[in-house]
Amino acid sequence: MQPVVIFNLHVTTYLPSNHIVFAMTQADFLKSEFPAPVELPEIDLTGPGRFHNRELSWLSFNWRVLEEAENPRVPLLERLRFLSISATNLDEFYTVRVAGLRELAREGNVTPAQDGLTPAEQLVLINEDARNLLQEQQRMYNALRTEMEKENILILDHKSVTDEDLPFLEDVFLNKVFPVLSPLAIDPAHPFPFLPNTGYALALQLEKKKNKRPLLILLPIPPQIGRFVFLPSPDGTIRALPLEELLLLHLHSLFPGYVEKGHCAFRVLRDSDLEVEDEAEDLVREFEVALKRRRRGEVVRMKLSAYAPKALKSLIVDELHVNDDEVVEIDGMIGLADLKELVVDERPDLLWPSFAPRVPERVQDFDGDMFGAIRQKDMLLHHPYETFNMVVRFLQQAARDPNVVAIKQTLYRTSKDSPIVSALCEAAEDGKSVTALVELKARFDEAANIHQSRRLERSGAHVVYGFLDLKTHAKISTVVRREGDQLVTYTHYGTGNYHPITAKIYTDLSLFTCDADLGRDATKVFNYLSGYVQPEKLDNLAISPISLKPRLIEMIGLETENAKAGKPAAIWAKMNSLIEPEVIDALYAASQAGVKISLVVRGICGIRPGIKGLSENIRVKSVVGRFLEHSRIVCFGNGHELPSKKAKVYISSADWMGRNLNRRVETLVEITNATVKAQIVSQVMAANLADVAQSWVMKPDGTFERATVSEGEFAFNCHRFFMENPSLSGRGSAGASDVPKLTHTED
Repeated sequence: MQPVVIFNLHVTTYLPSNHIVFAMTQADFLKSEFPAPVELPEIDLTGPGRFHNRELSWLSFNWRVLEEAENPRVPLLERLRFLSISATNLDEFYTVRVAGLRELAREGNVTPAQDGLTPAEQLVLINEDARNLLQEQQRMYNALRTEMEKENILILDHKSVTDEDLPFLEDVFLNKVFPVLSPLAIDPAHPFPFLPNTGYALALQLEKKKNKRPLLILLPIPPQIGRFVFLPSPDGTIRALPLEELLLLHLHSLFPGYVEKGHCAFRVLRDSDLEVEDEAEDLVREFEVALKRRRRGEVVRMKLSAYAPKALKSLIVDELHVNDDEVVEIDGMIGLADLKELVVDERPDLLWPSFAPRVPERVQDFDGDMFGAIRQKDMLLHHPYETFNMVVRFLQQAARDPNVVAIKQTLYRTSKDSPIVSALCEAAEDGKSVTALVELKARFDEAANIHQSRRLERSGAHVVYGFLDLKTHAKISTVVRREGDQLVTYTHYGTGNYHPITAKIYTDLSLFTCDADLGRDATKVFNYLSGYVQPEKLDNLAISPISLKPRLIEMIGLETENAKAGKPAAIWAKMNSLIEPEVIDALYAASQAGVKISLVVRGICGIRPGIKGLSENIRVKSVVGRFLEHSRIVCFGNGHELPSKKAKVYISSADWMGRNLNRRVETLVEITNATVKAQIVSQVMAANLADVAQSWVMKPDGTFERATVSEGEFAFNCHRFFMENPSLSGRGSAGASDVPKLTHTED
């Protein structure tokens, strides 16, 4: 074991002996990370130019995701996964964001975004950047395919299968594929068929052998079947045949008496943004109808094989009513998102090393009793390093505890067979009072949430859907338990979703507490959601759209005043996206007053850091690595240098975006427990700010540059750091002695 120093906090990490020990003091870190400010005379920094465009910033993030597919520090199949994620992200971006801009531009809307670009101007820049991104995805695919071949992982085509493979493929085709195929003729009696969003199909030009009569066929590739067929292969070899190649191999079975004269593949993306009537009487039914409309939305982009015969291309383009700028010809594989199917367990040497989330020692000390562990002291869990199963256990224990009288729960996204929903159903069936706030407007999870709401209703739970015009994105769970002659409220506040699957790869924080003030705050929020009773006073909580943004701006303003008064002033914040203009302007004002602002923003970022006279005291980095950074944290120095025991520390469900701060129900929870506060500031935030191995630094022009590491230099990796340090948070903040002591002077 070798010591690692983070901001003078001595902890232990398990590092290979050939690694250089990472050590950096707070002063060294601050000095090294704040670059010299630059001037941007070409941009009017008093107007819209002070903001970076939201959509281009998102594309920049997806470029960073794609770059991980080329990162030599990442195992080969994990790099393939990053390529798949990049493709999935881009598809969703077009079906939602670009679809919306496209509609605005068609309507002649010239209202500029906060950076000054009109919808039409944004579309031009987006399409140019996205086409470059698509080309790079294909280049990356070809490069990875070559590397995979060296590892005996082969992606075949129908011409490269062997005679020995044919009986196996014939069996797969006849028994697993043929029954679900629906070839569709295209002629005056058979109009061009409908393809749903993300629909993928082969278009075929056939000719009858006897009389040379032509036949046009559309062959939809069923999404219910995996994209790849894995062929029997020797040990150590993996061979995969794309489903469309299997179909091409068996055209003679599908169309006996015909020969192929030409073919191509294409895939459509449709407008997937939902619109719901303002006066919908039955919200569930309205969403069920809207989901059907989504499948039939207008095509916003079509990907087509570059080798497509001219006649086939013209037919498809005309029938789908797409413009030239909405067609992208692909010289390679269409639907790179499906590459995730090739990330197989058979090659663990090409995957991240296995990692088992820890069970907090405090919970083990209480033999798994969550209520006992929470009663002892507030408990903060850092997922995925500490298992999300503790959140599930909290609700399962509540469902089976005869002393529990009521459970209230928000559900924004959860898994298909959610153990949390099962626990709520069990509790309701046992006669407990169960209230579940199910958010039907969680994009792309609407159908799953409708299913869960029906299931909860059948069990006897009270299911509410919140506000028609506000999404409920807050992550709160309360359990009311009878203890003696009192009712005690146990509360869970989270930064992430109640989703056991994504919790394995998303970094988030879970706060468990039986603090009476935080329990009352949570109850008031639930009353607001179910009965529209706006809370008049919250003790340790701010919520959107009422008080969260004002609280943030107030706290930023206090740091600004501290700086003006000559006191230490600092802000550390971590989030997924930062785009809200009022918050950005408040940060600019704070920077100009001398507040040192360090931001970890994974995705969209509309602020411009490091500009002389505007943001020279602002630095921004993005961490993209093994886990998806998802926790939302903000720390204010409160007249002291960070890290500090006197800091004001908050965890939140909200990103700093207009939608989160103005159009959603979100939470901002103040952390008052000293141990939990130290854990957040001195471990979670400090490690993220110190990360080098997975970090990208934002430049004043809005672009990002990978953090440089000299040859032979140890690149600190915050994900690895938390995986390899069970001493950091394994006790779930059991006591002050569990957190290393801050060594700089405290008032």
